[in-house]
Amino acid sequence: MAKNNNRPISPHLQVYRLPLTGIISITHRMTGVMLSVGLILFVFIISALAGGSASYAVMQGYASYWLVKLIYWGFIYALFFHLCHGVRHLCWDAGKSFDRETLNRYAFIELGISLLLTLSSLILFK
Repeated sequence: MAKNNNRPISPHLQVYRLPLTGIISITHRMTGVMLSVGLILFVFIISALAGGSASYAVMQGYASYWLVKLIYWGFIYALFFHLCHGVRHLCWDAGKSFDRETLNRYAFIELGISLLLTLSSLILFK
């Protein structure tokens, strides 16, 4: 039996480019997982607070590392991004904004507002 070498090939991941709404959707799911993991860490922080002054001092020592601060602010951004995307889904549930231009514009607004909320909380709680 002869092989047919003239078959079309599927687009490869290097050629195919996800639309912005697809990237935002995947990011929304990733931030949901990050928030779940972050809540587990939050429980550890609360238990350190409840453990007394010695465990609080140890927790404060770990919290002063730059990597822990980066994780903390990543958690805050994930929280605001997840919130903004949830509001966007409420607009979709109302049957609004399904044309491509509006979808992309709302995606950029969502990214901008979540970044703005994160930066404002950084300034406010520094």
